[in-house]
Amino acid sequence: MKISITMIVASLGLFAALFAVKIIAKFIGVYFLAKKYIPDGSMYTTLLMSTGLTFGTISSLFGLQAGLINQVQYSILVGVVVASAVIPTFIAQKWFLPLEEEDILDFGKWYLPQDKD
Repeated sequence: MKISITMIVASLGLFAALFAVKIIAKFIGVYFLAKKYIPDGSMYTTLLMSTGLTFGTISSLFGLQAGLINQVQYSILVGVVVASAVIPTFIAQKWFLPLEEEDILDFGKWYLPQDKD
């Protein structure tokens, strides 16, 4: 994938700044519409929509192949794109998973009393 973790770690400040800008921009662009149309699952929807994996990866690869960016910049950009897809998805699944009534199993109606001997 032409990504160097050591290059990302060496530029951790830039990586964190780009990650924060990407997440904040996606959050602002999605959250308010999601709040309007999906009030109960707006945060979950916002976190899942905060990606851009395909476009970010393709545009970074184009920049590298065209000589517009170097290997370090490419590693940081693709690292940010991947992190901005994985981290919000993990957070959404862990803490914001919406629970609908049909998702809840009612074990009470399946309860079979034990035989009394």
